[in-house]
Amino acid sequence: MAQNYRIYINDKAIIITESAPENTADSDQIVTQQFDFAKTYYEVLNSAKHTFFIVTDDAKAFLKKVIKSVPLIEAAGGLVKNKKGEFLFIYRNDKWDLPKGKLEKGETVRMGAVREVEEECGIAVDKSGAKICKTYHAYVIKGQVVIKKSHWYKMRYKGKGKLVPQLEEGITEARWFDKKDTAEILKNTFPSIVEVMIVTKLITNSQEPLLG
Repeated sequence: MAQNYRIYINDKAIIITESAPENTADSDQIVTQQFDFAKTYYEVLNSAKHTFFIVTDDAKAFLKKVIKSVPLIEAAGGLVKNKKGEFLFIYRNDKWDLPKGKLEKGETVRMGAVREVEEECGIAVDKSGAKICKTYHAYVIKGQVVIKKSHWYKMRYKGKGKLVPQLEEGITEARWFDKKDTAEILKNTFPSIVEVMIVTKLITNSQEPLLG
């Protein structure tokens, strides 16, 4: 099976793939020869197109090459489900998001994911389950293009405690959503969050053209 990986830049995506799709009307193909990710970042950012393909014989190896070319930030978070079957989302910096954050020195990825959920939402996670996926997005810190690699886990919460958003992290709301109400999230969220929602079957690929 052909491998493919996505690196998000705002609402755009660079898709590293071993087989380019046929329908690419709103996309462009990036040449791999003399590839410079930092330069490509700004080209994608300033383009009118939203999807970009890098076609290569070994997508995983190419992704590793890209990650080694710029600073990497490791982060982790979770999709929490409660006893009612509802899912926990946060509203941060004017967008719906999932709780996550940078790993601290000495902690494992899973430990960091649980800690971030508990800090950002004010609850104690009862169970950290299977790993969902990893997502990648690029942005600029102090003039330097970086890639954030986020590890996502399924989590369970059995309590009835009140959610307490971590205001100092720009989180103004933490709310439980029923699966049928996720349309509100899709109107104002990040592509990486949509990817997590698709992998966990909260939504289908058809609801989000970018990830189809």
